[in-house]
Amino acid sequence: YHPISDNVVVAGRVRFGTIFGAGAFDIAPSRRFYSGGGGSVRGYGYQQLGPKDQDGDPIGGRGLAEFGLETRIRLKQFGGNFGIVPFFDGGSLTEKTLPDFKDWRYAAGVGVRYYSSFGPIRVDLGFPLNRQKGDGPFAVTVSLGQAF
Repeated sequence: YHPISDNVVVAGRVRFGTIFGAGAFDIAPSRRFYSGGGGSVRGYGYQQLGPKDQDGDPIGGRGLAEFGLETRIRLKQFGGNFGIVPFFDGGSLTEKTLPDFKDWRYAAGVGVRYYSSFGPIRVDLGFPLNRQKGDGPFAVTVSLGQAF
């Protein structure tokens, strides 16, 4: 997090993960990595980034790389309780042990924040920039707290 001014903060995150020592299907589904959705690559559906089975359901992976960049702009109107957040996210999830740095999926969008007394309430609208078969044209996330 880096404050640019009293009302603007630039924030970023990077996440890498790998699972060694077992094949993808020797690892319990709850222990595999998943990506996509409001907590990772906004613009894609929840856990919809990465390998899928023949029915189109996510199967998870062993190699994960993600990043997120956003600018949090707190508006002075309405007592400073609202803000807008443009963002750009990207990620790659594979069945291989190491993340694949060639096949990235990207999303961009904008969010609205209401800064309540118990934390920010957020609504993010993300658009996948390199859609693949089965990806929706946009994704909406409603949540309590910042994306990261």
